[in-house]
Amino acid sequence: MRTTLRRTILATAASLAVASGTALASSHMDAPLITLDDAANTTDVYAFLSNSGGGDNLTVALAVYPFEEPGIGPNNFRFDDEVLYEVHVALDDDVDAGRATITYQFRFETQFKNRSTTLQAFLGNITCAPGALDADGFDPNQNLRQTYTVTKVDRRNGQSSDDDDDDGGNGDGTDLGIGRVPPNNQGLVTAEYNTNGGDGPAKPGVDNEDDLDDCTRFGIVELEDGLRAFAGQRDDGFYADIQSIFDLDFTFGGDDGGPNKPFDSQGGFNVHTIVLDIPLSELHGAERAGVYATTSRRERVRLREGNAFQRRGDRTNGRFVQVGRQGNPLFNEALVPVEFKDLYNRTDPTTDDALFGDFARNPELGSNDVSTVFIPDLIKVDLTTGPARLPGDDGFDPLGSIAGGEDFLTNGNGEQVTGGFPNGRRFGDDVLDIAFLALDLRNPANPGEVARDAVDANDITFNRVFPYAATPQNGRSHPHH
Repeated sequence: MRTTLRRTILATAASLAVASGTALASSHMDAPLITLDDAANTTDVYAFLSNSGGGDNLTVALAVYPFEEPGIGPNNFRFDDEVLYEVHVALDDDVDAGRATITYQFRFETQFKNRSTTLQAFLGNITCAPGALDADGFDPNQNLRQTYTVTKVDRRNGQSSDDDDDDGGNGDGTDLGIGRVPPNNQGLVTAEYNTNGGDGPAKPGVDNEDDLDDCTRFGIVELEDGLRAFAGQRDDGFYADIQSIFDLDFTFGGDDGGPNKPFDSQGGFNVHTIVLDIPLSELHGAERAGVYATTSRRERVRLREGNAFQRRGDRTNGRFVQVGRQGNPLFNEALVPVEFKDLYNRTDPTTDDALFGDFARNPELGSNDVSTVFIPDLIKVDLTTGPARLPGDDGFDPLGSIAGGEDFLTNGNGEQVTGGFPNGRRFGDDVLDIAFLALDLRNPANPGEVARDAVDANDITFNRVFPYAATPQNGRSHPHH
């Protein structure tokens, strides 16, 4: 079976290589080509039911650009104008097919207010207060400025995406609005993010939107059709001892302790995060959703003209080629062999059963068939329940109900389903431990127990209101352990 599957995948890889020109691929830190393209590197996807802004929503989020060091200067991490960022939502029957029903596209544009200065990001202290903004809607001291356009592609209406066509077409989606990206958290010049006048740690999460800091509130935009969005720097909400996994220590330091355990490998780092609230009314009564995200770049093909090479395709012309994909956490990292990890990033979930299904049915790590969760690789959400519990809510359990917790939701059929991953994924879900429990991966030091790390919570508390992701880490105060 493995040999046949390998031949099928390699044949598909060869056809994709011909079709995709010289486009690069990327994934999380496990895929070989990730170091070539941080801004297009998808790190995490979230999807859960929420009640915010006065209505019930499917909240989806995509994080990119792993391991942003907060203290580095100039603080210049940003979304890439040349990348097409997309969040895909499959509804009802499309979930099983792995086929996107609706796609939300984010395209960014970067400008510098003053190119005659050496100061790239900031010209002085940033306030983000509404009364202090200039005619362009930014703080006068924010030099690096990004805006973005959100476009909805609804295939139920016959619309197509920028990357649906092979002829370089730009698609025919519906523009929903334009947003602004708030500044990164540098430290003193972005004091509103932080405690102690900007010199202390980033502020913890809040329970009410009125209590959000001005820079986070600045990044929230109301869109057409009742949607709203946020795009900007946030704390990396994934928490786990990944260092031990790459050290092949599935006791997570439990066999000999160790002075640096527990170790949150993402602790102290930031990412760039897109968050979108989609009113359930926009989903036309669907009972199930499946969510995944992709990043794409324009195809680059070198054509000889005389004695020179010219590149075909620029930001406005040329076919988009997918270079990154993310659905359920740990799918590519924990289930897909190295030789196929980059191929995963160039395919879509409609191919998952044929190409990667056997890796989920017979995982190298663990002994359980996890194909129900991972194939196709969409974060599957029951849309008939009430809002998911969030960190800080009574009854929230970072393991959902997987480890015997009481974090259940009741769906439209009166059935109890788990409140978190794999029924959606919330900020705060302990996805590494949940995955190991699902795989039944045993602790080698104690085979009677499932392997689990000792990192049980994020290093900063999450917001319990939109945009939910935690405040970005302060450049002056950000412990990594």
